[in-house]
Amino acid sequence: MFCAPAVRAQIPVANPVPPPPGQNTTEKQGATIVSRVNLVVLHTTVLDDRQRFADGLTAQNFRVFEDKIEQKLSLFKREDVPVSMGLVIDNSGSMRDKRPKVNEAALTLVQASNPQDEVFVVNFNDDFYLDLDKDFTSSVPELKEALERIDSRGSTALYDAIVGSIDHLKKAGRDKHVLLIVTDGEDNSSHFTLEKTIHEIQKTDTVIYTIGLLSQESKKSAKKARRALEDIARASGGVSYFPENVEDVHNICQQVAHDIRNQYTLAYYPTNTRRDGTFRSVTVEVTPPRGRGKLVARTRNGYYAPLDNTASGK
Repeated sequence: MFCAPAVRAQIPVANPVPPPPGQNTTEKQGATIVSRVNLVVLHTTVLDDRQRFADGLTAQNFRVFEDKIEQKLSLFKREDVPVSMGLVIDNSGSMRDKRPKVNEAALTLVQASNPQDEVFVVNFNDDFYLDLDKDFTSSVPELKEALERIDSRGSTALYDAIVGSIDHLKKAGRDKHVLLIVTDGEDNSSHFTLEKTIHEIQKTDTVIYTIGLLSQESKKSAKKARRALEDIARASGGVSYFPENVEDVHNICQQVAHDIRNQYTLAYYPTNTRRDGTFRSVTVEVTPPRGRGKLVARTRNGYYAPLDNTASGK
């Protein structure tokens, strides 16, 4: 429908858990990747009480719980891995004057990211469109052209654009997936609801960052849009930002690039092996090394288990 070498600091888990029977490890992009059939992957940001990234942690500093039951880590790494990223930019009529600054900031994000990242652009108004001749690119000039090849008009189909972008990431060449969403208002054109959109997000490990350039002319609408953007980011382990003016988006995009490149990756095979499609809540606790203050982990708040239709008789 649409459309540089990683800095390695991988730390193996002590006595890592092997994949369950029927699951294999494969080589991809120079790193060992485990089949995702049952593996739960958590891209996790850890901050101290001054909101600084916490470096130097090991697997022993982390505890992971699924539905309040502690899980055993199968994978732990801290490395700047390349990502597949979608730039999902509001193209509605109200964004016309803001797009030049937003486009510039989005390119700043790409330039500050891992050189091996691959990126696609989605513009959305009443509908959503991939604006590249090919699905993913690492070319800044191609991305610049895609961002600028628009005519701001129409309404805001934010939720449809998010779900479409998540679906497009299934074709991605990198294992870590990220979306940056920039919009200036409430969704008013989507077929998907907010609840269904979050459900689709929680079926993946995509990290979503949202930037809301919300007008204060309609406080009720702005409040609803803010709550939706916060819920979307929180469900994925991302962050929501609400700058007072469009000039601030540049610095925010630099923060997002820094966040993406300073995450820990945790993964486990859940003790609950039922493939019943139910939601599983996830929490990550961090025990700081001696002499360091309180640390807080940010990651997705849960996921939907795979649904085995054969086993359920469907």
